[in-house]
Amino acid sequence: MSMFTTRPEIQGTFGVVTSTHWIASAVGMRMLELGGNAFDAAVATGLVLQVVEPHLNGPAGDLPVVLHSAATGRTDVICGQGSAPAGATIEHYRSEGLSLIPGDGLLATVIPGAFDAWMLMLRDYGTLPLRTVLEPAIHYAEAGHPILPRVSATIAGLADFFGQEWPTSHATWLPGGNVPEARALFRNPVLAQTWTRLLAQAETRQGREAQIEGARDCFYRGFIAESIVNFLKDAEVRDGSGEKHKGVLSGDDLASWQATVETPLTYDYHDWTLAKTGPWGQGPVLLQSLALLKGFDIAKLDPTGPEFVHLVTEAMKLAYADREAYYGDPAFIDVPMEHLLSDAYNDARRKLIGDKAAFDLVPGVVPGFEDQVKAMMAVIDKAGISPTGVYEPTMAHLSEKRGDTVHLDVIDRWGNMVAATPSGGWLQSSPIIPDLGFCLNSRAQMFWLEPGLPGSLMPGKRPRTTLTPSIAFHEGRPTLAFGTPGGDQQDQWQLSLFLRLAHHGLNLQEAIDLPLFHTTHFPGSFYPRQRQPGHLMVEESIGAETLAALRERGHKVEAAPEWSIGRLTAAKREPDGLLKAGATPRLMQAYAIGR
Repeated sequence: MSMFTTRPEIQGTFGVVTSTHWIASAVGMRMLELGGNAFDAAVATGLVLQVVEPHLNGPAGDLPVVLHSAATGRTDVICGQGSAPAGATIEHYRSEGLSLIPGDGLLATVIPGAFDAWMLMLRDYGTLPLRTVLEPAIHYAEAGHPILPRVSATIAGLADFFGQEWPTSHATWLPGGNVPEARALFRNPVLAQTWTRLLAQAETRQGREAQIEGARDCFYRGFIAESIVNFLKDAEVRDGSGEKHKGVLSGDDLASWQATVETPLTYDYHDWTLAKTGPWGQGPVLLQSLALLKGFDIAKLDPTGPEFVHLVTEAMKLAYADREAYYGDPAFIDVPMEHLLSDAYNDARRKLIGDKAAFDLVPGVVPGFEDQVKAMMAVIDKAGISPTGVYEPTMAHLSEKRGDTVHLDVIDRWGNMVAATPSGGWLQSSPIIPDLGFCLNSRAQMFWLEPGLPGSLMPGKRPRTTLTPSIAFHEGRPTLAFGTPGGDQQDQWQLSLFLRLAHHGLNLQEAIDLPLFHTTHFPGSFYPRQRQPGHLMVEESIGAETLAALRERGHKVEAAPEWSIGRLTAAKREPDGLLKAGATPRLMQAYAIGR
């Protein structure tokens, strides 16, 4: 570890905020300074992230949250993952000539969930008025913000497509027909007008909670829903399939959906307990990885050495294989999570981890699920092997055209904690709705179009999302809130971070700064759903000796440039109330702030 420069973490006692954009982090801290709590700060931060990182999330996207309330002592999950519309059937999508759901366009849309989840958090856990948390987003949309170079590059890469196929997106993202210059002020006045109008209508009601309910009504049953439905009546747009399709989202879908509060899934690992979403997200895969790794002495391993990277990677291969075979919306399917996290199951699975890299995808076979596993593996084999990289889309050396995700963590002086991973509704997802200044999401691409699978498309069903925030308890005490963007890599990078924190005595920033790695051995959750057996991407800063040792073990190593993988952020509360935070320097966007 001597090759790496150690850096201090942010410290404070009043509050800490981390997010994947510096402006949003500052807005969250401002909410704390105004007397708000962590939940108020998270909502304001999330709404601003939609403005300043539009290539990574938007108002009509998706949102899972893991939170801890100091007042009640409860840890909850807010599910803002919208479900499939009533018209989203396998039969309909097959009749459109599809075997996979495209990664963009109108057929890829599920019910927007993010806005309702933010409002639910604000109403039930926050304290500030709607106006206070919404005004920063209105300001940066109306007055402008320095547009990120990656946003500018994303728009440039799609300029011709927008001009030819999605003219409403061209009008929004290329004002005057020009690609916005990186770091120049960029405005989205239509979005500002949408939020201003929503706020005005909400404030016709009396009382804080009534106004928040008014905002929810505006979005799902009022003028915003009306604009969405009117746009979809006539819109028929080209998507990743190469053909034009109409959407199936309806006004009834919007009006009947609401975000929910759920109990998190937890797992005890030594003197830690981790809280994650249920199997409608990929979060349990981190818990399964820990259940496998609990049988190894991780503390004795160099956290940047080949043995650590090999063991963690091989455990993840097994856990992610089970993700494919079993995870899905538990409201629609039986997910044997108790069995998958049991000691007996993982003791047997751990024996599959050898000295050499595995190239086969090997899910465990839970009694009673034999046919499901066989059917799932047949579909995976049909999807096939990727001829090119299956990449996490925010990595700076790769394509600028793919959407991804943002993340934020907040801990306040009272000990309230939030970890949230908003995503979807990217500017790449689908055409801008001209009356609103934002577009719909593309999360339905995570469904399969074969019946009988845990992730089969079905009306009302949630797609098995990759979004996966984390809260961890140390010796029963709420301690860590952390997460990252990164699609299928989110729990992989979080696993490395957590192990380095739990076993190696590093501070948050030191652990975040260490070289990261991930595998695409299993099928990607995004179109076209392919995989790369035995693949392992590692930041080259881990050292030539480690890279060579991993290749000797059989890994198909792809060395990535240093500081190019992942966007981890984390916040921590010590037993004496001292607050700490760290944010990745990768891409020079994420920020940790505290006082």
